[in-house]
Amino acid sequence: MQQQNQQTAIDETKLNEFMGQLVGDLGSTMTAALIFIGDKLGLYKAVADGKPFTPAELAQRTNTVERYVREWLGNQAASGYIKYDAKTSMYTLPPEQSLALAQEGSPAFFAGAFQTATAMFSAIPKITENFKSGKGLHWGEHDHSLFEGTERFYRPGYAAHLVQDWIPALDGVDAKLKSGAKVVDIGCGFGASTIIMAQAYPKSTFTGFDFHAPSVEAAKQRAEAAGVSDRVTFAVAKSIDYPGQNYDLVCHFDCLHDLGDPVGAAKHVRDTLKKDGTWMIIEPSAGDNVEENLTPVGRIYYAASTMLCVPASLSQNGPALGGQAGERCLTDIIRRGGFAQCRRAMQTPFNLILEARP
Repeated sequence: MQQQNQQTAIDETKLNEFMGQLVGDLGSTMTAALIFIGDKLGLYKAVADGKPFTPAELAQRTNTVERYVREWLGNQAASGYIKYDAKTSMYTLPPEQSLALAQEGSPAFFAGAFQTATAMFSAIPKITENFKSGKGLHWGEHDHSLFEGTERFYRPGYAAHLVQDWIPALDGVDAKLKSGAKVVDIGCGFGASTIIMAQAYPKSTFTGFDFHAPSVEAAKQRAEAAGVSDRVTFAVAKSIDYPGQNYDLVCHFDCLHDLGDPVGAAKHVRDTLKKDGTWMIIEPSAGDNVEENLTPVGRIYYAASTMLCVPASLSQNGPALGGQAGERCLTDIIRRGGFAQCRRAMQTPFNLILEARP
């Protein structure tokens, strides 16, 4: 390319590198739709045994059309998700990819994240207008696939770490739950976090609240299926006025930054907590400054925050903390809610676990 801006010289090497990056990003964006299709149709699960297969065999196993499957496999092989053997014209799903794409109980399962990502696209027209108007978008106004996708995105991490790592990192909470405690889960969604805790601590009782009625109904069904409905209840309520008193543990999983009144929510936690109770706040892992979050994980969270988190808070006339609020901002919210003690219990590449006490 010979043309250049009259004021700024163009470095063709840098331009070509950036164009290569854009090509990769475009491929990833378009492939997300095919990952969701493969997940929804059970294409990955049908070949999770790692044995070689042909497009026709996969189509037969999944009751799909071979021509579509063949084209889908071309994309998956080009993406490095499925291996192609040119000598035999057969495909294989490697065991590592199987853990991430086919085995929903795996701690590495990631297909649910792509359900969330593809659901976000339906909100583009509204979010585009909101960039100009400053309005928000209520959680319930999104495509319904988003609600299930969000649960499937978070559940593997909760299942792998909540009971094994996060709760034991809190001061004395594990022992309380084992002997019998009263727990409330605010913003419970489909109830994944609530149910995981109930399964691990059968002597405790759990209540999940969410302002999205369809999610509450889904949570009730999941609790019944998991066999914990005798000690778990779900109901519609807001974070600033949910019912109950004298809770031993109050939990906010990946939702405090979404709220319209996070300080009000913190004050209500303080009012409903026992004097020796604990507030556990799980938030997306983030630094306090933009430059600390310019990472692959930060990239994901900033995108989700632009499409989901900031609009959700603005729809409630909230402060729009965003999905990369950071520990300093969150600690300020917690202390303004009346908590004297707040500490980082632990941090992972995806999660920040804070513990607050009156």
